[in-house]
Amino acid sequence: MSKVLNVGVVGCGYWGPNLIRNFRSLPDCRMRTICDASEARLRHLKTLYPEVEAETKFENLLNDTTLDAIVIATPVRHHFPMAKSSLLAGKHTFIEKPLAASVAQCEELVDLAKKQGLILMVGHTFLYSPAVRKMKEIVDKGDIGEIRYISARRLNLGLFQKDINVAWDLAPHDISIILHIMNETPLRVNCQGTAHVTPGIEDVTSMSLSFTREKSAIIQSSWLDPKKIREMTIVGSERMIVYDDVAPQEKIKIFDVRVERPPHYDTFAEFHYAYHYGDMYSPYIKQDEPLKTECQHFLDCIRSGNTPITDGRRGLEIVRILEASSQSLKLHGAPIELPSAAKSSAGSSSSRSPVTDSSGSRSPLAVGAIKPIGDSANKAG
Repeated sequence: MSKVLNVGVVGCGYWGPNLIRNFRSLPDCRMRTICDASEARLRHLKTLYPEVEAETKFENLLNDTTLDAIVIATPVRHHFPMAKSSLLAGKHTFIEKPLAASVAQCEELVDLAKKQGLILMVGHTFLYSPAVRKMKEIVDKGDIGEIRYISARRLNLGLFQKDINVAWDLAPHDISIILHIMNETPLRVNCQGTAHVTPGIEDVTSMSLSFTREKSAIIQSSWLDPKKIREMTIVGSERMIVYDDVAPQEKIKIFDVRVERPPHYDTFAEFHYAYHYGDMYSPYIKQDEPLKTECQHFLDCIRSGNTPITDGRRGLEIVRILEASSQSLKLHGAPIELPSAAKSSAGSSSSRSPVTDSSGSRSPLAVGAIKPIGDSANKAG
């Protein structure tokens, strides 16, 4: 029988209770301690889980030698200091997305986890969704042909954040799915947005990612829409996939439609696009809770030493894109080139957040981490 792992969760606000519930439900896990600055939240959770210990001081989790792992579900500004302390205390560490507030912070956490021989995992929950796993299977089999572009919309009314903009809050979900489906990282990032409610914190953004072979992805994020939308379209050369995460059933629909251009023609008058309209079908998807699968995967990786699907390096890739989007926003949508991981690692020197610092003002970006492309970026600034 596998050893029962003792887990502590810090942050019992919006998402923390979901993590507590799922870890507690796993037979090979003991949900030992919950931690939050709010005693009222802790009292409420104690009524649901009376056997769980409650703490208001994070240091007590770090000093608890019986804890095998710490799960961090706090605001982004706390991710880096808490995760660093957790790793230094010898705890396997799970962090809700995004991994940290800058590329430099992510790189430090990744290096520290490797040095300590500990599992560092990021909560990109959608990669554990049966629907996303099915889409990945369909794409990898070549059933839709070559990907041409992906478009994603993640819209709702709130929840407004105070330390990150809507791109940092909502886009990580779509970015993680897109990188997983594309199986590559983008070459450049463009991002435009507007702050309607809180000055300096964009609540509506549109991000564009450019990949090799003219592939692209567009991500629209908003806290200002009346209707909750979680939709992604993958356009292939042979077929197209529409993924609607809000739909109670048939979350994935595959459309046998495409556009073809004639291979040979002598005059422009002979040129005609061919539109193919075929059937639509929805594959069967087993309904499992992605968060429960993700929590189990974290425990399994602790026991086996295997690298998580959403490890620290995957989290770093996504923060690199988010950091580039922040610079593009400052430059009114100018394209920002993404360097290779090795080049970026050598160039990053700042651990300050690209979004806001403790005073609420914009912080400088990591030196050398990302750069504008061409003269248009300088003019845009």
